[in-house]
Amino acid sequence: MAAKYRADHIGSLLRPTDLLQFRGSERVDQEQLRALEDKHILRVLQSQKDLGFKIFTDGELRRLNFMSDFNEAVEGLDESDNLLRSWQAGGGSSNAPSRVPGIVVGKIKQTRRLTQHEHAYLKEHSPGDIKITLPTANQFPAIYYKKGISDKVYPSYSNFLWDIVPIIKSEIQALVSEGTQYVQIDAPRYSYYIDPKWRNYVKNEMGVDPDQALDEAIRVDNACLEGAKRRGVTLAIHLCRGNNRSQWYAEGGYDAIAEKLFGQLQVDAFLLEYESARAGTFEPLRFVPPGKTVVLGLLSSKLPELESREQLQRRIDEASKYVPLENLAISPQCGFASTMEGNLLTEDEQWLKLKLVVDTAMSVWGQT
Repeated sequence: MAAKYRADHIGSLLRPTDLLQFRGSERVDQEQLRALEDKHILRVLQSQKDLGFKIFTDGELRRLNFMSDFNEAVEGLDESDNLLRSWQAGGGSSNAPSRVPGIVVGKIKQTRRLTQHEHAYLKEHSPGDIKITLPTANQFPAIYYKKGISDKVYPSYSNFLWDIVPIIKSEIQALVSEGTQYVQIDAPRYSYYIDPKWRNYVKNEMGVDPDQALDEAIRVDNACLEGAKRRGVTLAIHLCRGNNRSQWYAEGGYDAIAEKLFGQLQVDAFLLEYESARAGTFEPLRFVPPGKTVVLGLLSSKLPELESREQLQRRIDEASKYVPLENLAISPQCGFASTMEGNLLTEDEQWLKLKLVVDTAMSVWGQT
């Protein structure tokens, strides 16, 4: 099956300054906040249309980060204690602390839908097909499970993980039933299994065999996707190596996980980082089953420098040695604002990158 959308993007867009400032004020009027979000979402929808995209998101402008909809929809997380994680800067060897909100202190209980409010507004205002992004269930145990606290509620990471599955699964099914054309699962935790330092973390700190953890991660994502497939709906998964304030935390090619991941995940499309040498070669794409789409993340959402269309076309040609050209598409390697603060480039630079995505798609495939 040929790729449905040739020009794609991961979902999150830079927050405008006035929205960031309003959220940072001491007292936030929720009605005023919603009105400001609405205004900017209409603007970014129009910008996507003007550029020529056929798939639309709200830029995740209502979120604090790419997974905050989950936090806001459940009980059982203590967000007063922030875990520190060290991120390696994308342009060098320096480290920067990043706060990951919340640890699990009680049984996870869902209190509302995750993205119904986002989808309802998009359904009314989107000029075309809608993409909704959701975090993988696998995102949470490695960063929210704190030994000595969380194990009083969940004896293991796995127990916590499988309690999240029904929440993500029900959200996917609800979105599909409501007419969402594209559901994307954001899954940065698979990078744990391609980077030796993070494989050691899984083994030594989490006390889990990395290969068994990979197998379970795939089972979990498939369980979340089960029963959601519909004609005209794209189910996709996005893999990245970290994207906080133009930084990254993992590196390595897909070689170590490609055969299992591409062969077993029950998705229609894989959105893969390929903007730098950290991602390795295209060779692991030989394991992608026939008929599945690979969206090549060839443009950096971290750096302001604009890639050349000729270079992007050469890279697409290289990838087509492993996946037929009709099953390829192009996007930035990740979102522009996985966290509310966003990556270190301007909105103008962001839109130039997205214009290049569309221009390249038109040049290669004659469509977006």
